[in-house]
Amino acid sequence: MQTLESFLKRDYWFSIGALILLLVLAWSWLLAGAGMGMTAMDMTRMPADMPMPVADWTPAYVVLMFCMWWIMMIAMMLPSTAPVILLAAALNRRVGTDNLPYGASIYFACGYLLAWGFFSLLAVVAQWQLQNSGLLSGTLVITDSTLAGVLLIAAAIWQLTPLKQACLRQCRDPIRFLTARKRSGNRGALMMGLEHGAYCLGCCWFLMALLFVGGVMNLYWIIGLAVFVAMEKLLPFGRQAGMLVAVGLGVWGLLLVIA
Repeated sequence: MQTLESFLKRDYWFSIGALILLLVLAWSWLLAGAGMGMTAMDMTRMPADMPMPVADWTPAYVVLMFCMWWIMMIAMMLPSTAPVILLAAALNRRVGTDNLPYGASIYFACGYLLAWGFFSLLAVVAQWQLQNSGLLSGTLVITDSTLAGVLLIAAAIWQLTPLKQACLRQCRDPIRFLTARKRSGNRGALMMGLEHGAYCLGCCWFLMALLFVGGVMNLYWIIGLAVFVAMEKLLPFGRQAGMLVAVGLGVWGLLLVIA
């Protein structure tokens, strides 16, 4: 029994260490500028209306933009999802300690991150279209106030929809999700992580799209959105806070549209 308990403790701390390492690497690359040629703080300080030439969307640039978005999503979303990943790993160990060490934990996390990789791909396509249309500034901010206002209003409406609330319930009650969707083996863990990532995506994708309003590489927006997502998912009053934020987004959007 002592050997089993020691193994479980080592596995638990290994999972925590791996998540911390991944977060440190993601935030370090993001703060260094994510390959954009200047640090994130320098881009945050740039004037919001700085003009930006149409980018040459070569295959290498597309890959760079995809990595920028995906690693940004990892940095922003992993803190609020780490408890779910650790809980999934703990449940897996309790029901099958004969599995390869750490295997299911890694597969679950990879499935979750794959879902946000899909969002990152869509974000790159949106950025490409906006840049080619001249609607993004040098800080990757939408320059058309009406378009920005419409996006804010749409995000506010999404916050109040039944689909958003259904996805949020899955994120706020991970034990119910993990027990209802339980699958065995590493492949099952991958599919569970992918499914949970899809719920998280349904909960937060519109909020992440607001990076185009505040600045894709604006640290204040990145940190603010990450903190709000964690609050909405983890705190007892998270759902009510989401409703208040929806009202604020709607009012802000209306002011931009009618200005």
